Amino acid sequence: MHRVLGLKCTGCGREFEARGMHYVCDRCGKNLDVVYDYGAISKRLTRAALAANTDFSVWRYWDLYPLEDRSTIMPLAIGWSPLYRADALARRLGIPTLFLKDDGKNPSASFKDRASSVAIAKARELGFDKICGASTGNAASSTACLCASIGVSPIIFVPETAPRAKIAQLLIFGAKVFAVKGSYDDAFDLCLEATEEYGWYNRNTGYNPYTREGKKSCSFEICEQLNWEVPDLVFVPVGDGNIISGIWKGFRDLQGVGLIHGLPRLVAVQSEKSSAVADAVNGDGVIRPVKATTIADSISVDLPRDGDMAVRAVRESKGMAVTVRDEEILDTIPLLARTCGIFAEPAGATSVAGLRKLIAGGKLSGSERVVCLITGNGLKDVDTAMKIAGKTISIEPDLDSLKKAMAGMNL
Repeated sequence: MHRVLGLKCTGCGREFEARGMHYVCDRCGKNLDVVYDYGAISKRLTRAALAANTDFSVWRYWDLYPLEDRSTIMPLAIGWSPLYRADALARRLGIPTLFLKDDGKNPSASFKDRASSVAIAKARELGFDKICGASTGNAASSTACLCASIGVSPIIFVPETAPRAKIAQLLIFGAKVFAVKGSYDDAFDLCLEATEEYGWYNRNTGYNPYTREGKKSCSFEICEQLNWEVPDLVFVPVGDGNIISGIWKGFRDLQGVGLIHGLPRLVAVQSEKSSAVADAVNGDGVIRPVKATTIADSISVDLPRDGDMAVRAVRESKGMAVTVRDEEILDTIPLLARTCGIFAEPAGATSVAGLRKLIAGGKLSGSERVVCLITGNGLKDVDTAMKIAGKTISIEPDLDSLKKAMAGMNL
């Protein structure tokens, strides 16, 4: 692969060849990062080349992926999700410019399709026929969805408490699903053991280095959709840390090939009930496990598997980390829906909940151009949505009944 120089351990710096499948460093156990030849890539990947490219999906940025064989990509339309200018919500919050990147529009209705696209393509390129993964739901349903499109049935491990809608996705896409009697971290560890026992390809976030390579595509799109003007702040929901590390990698890649000339500050937003990354950013930088109990299941993680890189991303970007109460997350879901027409699951709304908290606390100057990532669609967790959506009004099928029900209503 002429574009890829190799892989490098994010801990001890050990280097690995790009050939074969490497997961984590066999010396220190830290995650690996793909290293690119930016000089070679910059000759092909230009603003003019992108302007002429009619492939509006993650694959328009092919030169910045560690892949060689285009026949391995799946036929679904992944990426190039809408970046909405949210003027009504911006006015409500008292800021001048707010954009919402709605990744609930992806095939499985979550951001995780970005990670799965590159990771699964890499599995096919390397000749694996069995793909496994552990997830709280979204990464799993993404894996199942994208695998189904290429005729593969993955093996999935989820905590048995995963939302029913996500379990339904897994089963309808034909995945072999093991509901683990324990937490996401228990499912993750069991998946690693199964990988070693059976020789399956492991797609786990924060373990497989190619998930970050897919997630960084969101940064590429944000910059191109903003006509190459880099936002000041990007708010990211954070669980295991892999999305925010991928977002930072994407911006750095664009700077490396000369497509942008500045970098944004990243804001990591976590629930107070799953705060390991925020605790580390706001403390001594060391990731320590917590007991995660947040209602935002997609970011409910005891031990963030890409936590070190998440902390690095926030600090290198001169950003910050903020925690929000679950009640603040839930209150943001109808706010997004009723001001922007975007239905977000709890984790997806967490970025905006963090923005609201920083504004209320006077932590922003009020002049920043802000982008918030909406990482998953609200239909992923209908049970939670129904608890906060309000109630229907039951009436008889006649006009008198309607009139009585409407009495006193401001319609």
